[in-house]
Amino acid sequence: MTPIIRIRLCAMMFLEFFIWGGWFVTLGSYLASNLHATGAQTALAYSTQSWGAIIAPFIVGLIADRYFNAERLLGVIHIGGGILMYVLYSSREFAAFYPYLLTYMILYMPTLALVNSIAFRQMRDPSRHFSSIRVWGTIGWIVAGLVISYLFAWDSGTGMTQGFLKNTFLMCSVASFALGLYSFTLPRTPPAPRLKEGNRLAGLLGFDALVLLRQRNFAVFFVASILICIPLAFYYQNANQFLTEIHVANATGKQTIGQMSEVLFILLIPLFLSRFGMKITLLLGMFAWAFRYVLFAFGNAHELGYLLILGIALHGVCYDFFFVSGQIYTDSKAGAQHKSAAQGLITLATYGVGMLIGFWAAGRIDDRYFSGGVHDWKTIWLYPAGFAALVFVLFALTFRNETVEYGKS
Repeated sequence: MTPIIRIRLCAMMFLEFFIWGGWFVTLGSYLASNLHATGAQTALAYSTQSWGAIIAPFIVGLIADRYFNAERLLGVIHIGGGILMYVLYSSREFAAFYPYLLTYMILYMPTLALVNSIAFRQMRDPSRHFSSIRVWGTIGWIVAGLVISYLFAWDSGTGMTQGFLKNTFLMCSVASFALGLYSFTLPRTPPAPRLKEGNRLAGLLGFDALVLLRQRNFAVFFVASILICIPLAFYYQNANQFLTEIHVANATGKQTIGQMSEVLFILLIPLFLSRFGMKITLLLGMFAWAFRYVLFAFGNAHELGYLLILGIALHGVCYDFFFVSGQIYTDSKAGAQHKSAAQGLITLATYGVGMLIGFWAAGRIDDRYFSGGVHDWKTIWLYPAGFAALVFVLFALTFRNETVEYGKS
C-alpha cells in the first residue's frame, strides 16, 4: 500500500465518522429542545441505528458483494445521505423527521462495512495496517464534537435556545456530499467472489456461526454481549441531553474525551490480554459501564463535576475492553470457516437486538422520571448502572478464563 493510498483511506475514514459523530451525539438534545420529543420518541429515533444494523447485511451482502464496486456504492449512498441530511435539517415535527432518519440509517449503517471492505482490499497485512487507518475515523468523530462545541457553540445555552443545533444536520449534509463525490476517486473495489447460493443468506446474517454457540464459553459471551448493549444504549441516547440539561458548558466537545480515551486504551488491549487474560479484560469493560453510570448519577453536583469528566473518559475502557476485545475473542473462536459469519452474528446481536432493547428501555425510563420539564437523572442513571452490574456478576460466575493471543486465530 503506497503512502498516497494510505492518506486517501485515512481521509475516507475521517469523513465517514465525522458525518456520524456530527449529528448522532447531539440527537437527543436536538429532539428535546427543537422538536419537543418525548423519551419514547427519542428512543424511536435512536433505534434507527439498530434497524440499520439489522438490515445492513442484506444491502452489503446481497447488493454490494454481487453487483457493484464498493467505492461506487459508497459514493451513491453518501450523496443520497447528503440529501436526507438536508431534509432532516429542514424538518420541524417529529412525525416528519422520523421516517427520513430511519431511511438515512438504513442507508448509512452498510457504509461502515463498505469503508472497511475498501480499506482491507488495499492491505497486504490488515492486522498491522488497519488500526492506523481506522483511528482516523475516531479522530473524525472527535473533530465533529469539537467543531459543534468550540467553533460554533451550537450546543451552548444560547445556541440551544435559538435552535442552532439543527445546523449539525446541515454540516453533515455537506460532509456527506463531499464523501460521496470523493468515494468515486477511491481505489477500485470490485465485488468479492460469490458464496454458494445455498448458504449465502445464512452466511450474510451470521447464522452460519450459530454452531459456535455449542461451545459453552462462547454462548455465555454471546448472551452477555446482548445484555451489556442494553445499558450501552442509555449512554448514546441520554448522555448529551443529560449534560446540556445540567448546564455543562461545551457538552459535545467534552464528550470527545471519551473518543480520545478510545485511542489510548485500544493500544493497551494487547498488554491486558497477555497479562490478565480474556475474562479479566472483558470484565473490566463491563465494570466500567456500571461504574460510569454511578459517576453520572452522583456527579451532578458542582463540587463533584470531575466525576462527570471521569465517567466520560471511561468510554475507552467501556468500548475497547469489551467490544474490541470481544471482536478479538470472536475471531479466535470462529476459525477460518466462520470468521465473517461470527462477526456478523455478534454485530447483529449487539447493535441490532441488544441496543434495540436498550433504546426502548431508556425511552420508557426517561418518560417515567420526567416531570415539570426536568429529568430525575440520578434515578435514570442508576437503572443502567444496576443492570450492567448484574451482567458483570453473571458473566464473572459463568465465563471461564481463556488465553487468546492477540492478532492470532
